Amino acid sequence: MNMDDVARRGLVLLGCGKMGSAMLAGWLKGGLPAASVWIIDPFPSDWVKAQGCHVNADLPTDPAIALIAVKPQMMGEALPAMQALGNGGTLFVSVAAGTPIARFEEVLGQETPVIRAMPNTPAAVGRGITAIIGNAHVDEAALALAEELLSAVGQVVRLEAEAQMDAVTGVSGSGPAYVFHLIETLAAAGAAQGLPPELAMQLAKATVAGAGALAEQAEEDPAQLRVNVTSPNGTTQAALEVLMNEADGFPALLTRAVAAATERSKELSRG
Repeated sequence: MNMDDVARRGLVLLGCGKMGSAMLAGWLKGGLPAASVWIIDPFPSDWVKAQGCHVNADLPTDPAIALIAVKPQMMGEALPAMQALGNGGTLFVSVAAGTPIARFEEVLGQETPVIRAMPNTPAAVGRGITAIIGNAHVDEAALALAEELLSAVGQVVRLEAEAQMDAVTGVSGSGPAYVFHLIETLAAAGAAQGLPPELAMQLAKATVAGAGALAEQAEEDPAQLRVNVTSPNGTTQAALEVLMNEADGFPALLTRAVAAATERSKELSRG
């Protein structure tokens, strides 16, 4: 199965909010014909309705892909509508957090090929990262196709086991919120030292975004990049002595934060 099959047989997008719209924009930009996409969404945006896709129309009988992008709390209502496509040649790809593969197999049929994916919110600007894992009915071609579709909104990585998805949730799924809070608190700390709040926020946003871009593009790892900007007995070292404190600095804080998110992901997956 490849993108030619998707264009010929069709792609069903169940849910087209922010994440679904970001993916749709990437697919259309990449050349997928709008006429090959069927969108099911109770409240499609004006942008979605203007793309030329089939919106809330009768579905094709054998689409290549059914991509599930509804919120987890809507899954119980939305997924049964897809039962007719289960146990066949349609590959199901889910980007819904907290819904395990077993749940899809239970509703759609045990023979259904299912890929579970965990994207994150920077997908909205094409800078996301998505982790994927498939069930026993997913072959290499199907995984490669899912990678191609999901790469429309950023990087894609493969997991070795579904159990790793909870930790992925704790790191990259929930991680953008940690960074947003870092920006908030960094700006507030600058304002506390006498900077105008607007200037402090501009400095904080640019610093975090720039450092992230440098970390991705540099050949050195982040630890070496940190060393590179830390002069002995300088200002950065003074700050790092606070942040790198094993008792109450970043090592302890982020370990606890990621563990809490991972545990909550496990709880949600158990229902």
